[in-house]
Amino acid sequence: MKAVLCKAWGPPDSLTLETLPDLVPGDGEVVIDVKAAGVNFPDVLIIQNKYQAKPELPFSPGSELAGVVNAVGAGVTHVKPRDKVIAYLGNGAFASQAKAPAKAVVPMPPGIDFDVAAAFTLTYGTSHHAVVDRGELKAGETMLVLGAAGGVGLAAIEIGKAIGARVIAAASTDEKLAVCKEHGADALINYSTEDLRERVKALTDGKGPDVIYDPVGGVYAEPAFRSIAWRGRYLVVGFANGEIPKIPLNLALLKGASLVGVFWGEFARREPKANQANMAQMLGWMKEGKIRPHISARYPLEQAPQALKDMEARKVTGKIVITP
Repeated sequence: MKAVLCKAWGPPDSLTLETLPDLVPGDGEVVIDVKAAGVNFPDVLIIQNKYQAKPELPFSPGSELAGVVNAVGAGVTHVKPRDKVIAYLGNGAFASQAKAPAKAVVPMPPGIDFDVAAAFTLTYGTSHHAVVDRGELKAGETMLVLGAAGGVGLAAIEIGKAIGARVIAAASTDEKLAVCKEHGADALINYSTEDLRERVKALTDGKGPDVIYDPVGGVYAEPAFRSIAWRGRYLVVGFANGEIPKIPLNLALLKGASLVGVFWGEFARREPKANQANMAQMLGWMKEGKIRPHISARYPLEQAPQALKDMEARKVTGKIVITP
């Protein structure tokens, strides 16, 4: 098997591609021949030791994949060799083979391509947990999505529309906003050229959004929170901007608003049945055509460092995948 390895903390160019022995499953484990692996912003941070998850060196990055079961260990009954599956791992997806605990492996729905399946788990899992569980968005409410053209942003737009909400998408270029429009956004804000707070006020008749979905952090967090509706919910999803914002807590008091943390990985670990129910609902929406992962680029395994550099440089719209 071939694997991209992180042997020392550093930038994407420090990764190496190496040939390793094929994997053998232990009890309760599944070995998967990887057909596609999703690339996510945390992958960029993890290899530089800048993320809350800190795997032991050396390791292969990548946390979500789709592929074909190669072998199963004792006690695994829900999948068998040659089954098409989706898996979510701590790491190890940027390789031609990966090993996963059986509970992290689910059968791949029929009619879905490997790259689409690999692009689904983390982004849609995060956004469903954020919008539905933590934000409690309801039909008829309004949600503002910051960083809306990224993987989790587009997923949030689609989930909001599937619920029946009005969705305002904010992004940094008109090209990115065009993709947001294609995925269902009702209104658009280019925060590179428009005043975010004033534009939100105009688009909501001064009421503000009921839910704000923020995977970006940085300079737009405070003006967005200042625009929130009475009893609004501000979802703290991530800090892709690199800056963790400092928001005056009196703003929460004045708006009767909630600052709500979103940590999907921990939710999936602590509440696996609830996470499985979320996934089942979204797979149903996918079959109905209500959600459809947007894949903007595919990279061979040897170009994994370039994929991570493009992610880091924010050149990515929607999702990118690695295809070993």
